[in-house]
Amino acid sequence: MPDNYAQNISETPDTPFDISLRPPAFSEFAGQEKVRDQLLVMVEAAKQRGDVLEHILLSGPPGLGKTTLAHILATAMGVSIKNTSGPTIEKAGDLAGLLTTLQRGDILFIDEIHALSRVIEEYLYPAMEDYKLDIIIDQGPNARSVRLNLPKFTLVAATTRSGMITAPLRSRFGMACRLDYYTAEELQTIIIRSAGLIDVKTDAPGAMEIASRSRGTPRIANNLLRWVRDFAQVRANGFVTKEVADAALTMRDIDSDGLDEMDKRLLEALVQRFDGGPVGLNSLAVSVGEDAGTLEDVNEPYLIMQGYLKRTPQGRVAMPLAYKKLGITVPKRQGDLL
Repeated sequence: MPDNYAQNISETPDTPFDISLRPPAFSEFAGQEKVRDQLLVMVEAAKQRGDVLEHILLSGPPGLGKTTLAHILATAMGVSIKNTSGPTIEKAGDLAGLLTTLQRGDILFIDEIHALSRVIEEYLYPAMEDYKLDIIIDQGPNARSVRLNLPKFTLVAATTRSGMITAPLRSRFGMACRLDYYTAEELQTIIIRSAGLIDVKTDAPGAMEIASRSRGTPRIANNLLRWVRDFAQVRANGFVTKEVADAALTMRDIDSDGLDEMDKRLLEALVQRFDGGPVGLNSLAVSVGEDAGTLEDVNEPYLIMQGYLKRTPQGRVAMPLAYKKLGITVPKRQGDLL
């Protein structure tokens, strides 16, 4: 592993934890090799031509590095980046204010772009294609259209719900990249790097113990590292070993498979109260006292990916692995082979 993975750069009090640990360049970005290689080719080609990057759409679950990649792209191209999110752009004037402050080659990063209103999308189309923005000023008989010429810029958009992006908007991106969950080995690399940045002493098994419980997500891995750091500081002389990491994460009710208390409550409700399903999401949410949207966006993706449950047209259904996790024999259902 390169020595620069263990730079002694401490987290400052006024710097958010996850931002301070973001890699500044492609060379330090672990994982997502396919996406990283594609973006590197785009960057090198654009720099050789003296051109501007094409518009890029980054999709995938939260915490996988979409925002980080947008900032790395800006650094690699030597341009500025402006950050916003779909829900905050409510009027055409908001969009115009962002676009008119850009210089040639600058990146406009829109997080959660699926939340843009359809009206704003319509304004965005000519801006992306022709670098022009037509704005309607006033209303009624006094209404008039004003055309603004924009510098050639790059829109980098991120979404956790790619299915909600309209086809016309999706087609205007030159490249669409999906980020997938990380392997435990990739997360171990990230944790070792992060530990070096915040001056936490850890061995490889300790880092792997955190990685294996991080649900394939770097953001969760870094958050767990911060907790393990505090635990080790108070109860283990500041050194993170496999045993220390296990004790720290067990205290947080995060088991060896990365499941937390809510995950286990969800599986218990599905198996014990609803006989393994199928059951509707709203009924399941009420039974565990959690918002249905939170279950769908936070808990279910990992449980589905790991094979604990599945979504069907009739509702959620527990898989055999869920019964095994709870120590319950899988019941025979009608139609099963004897």
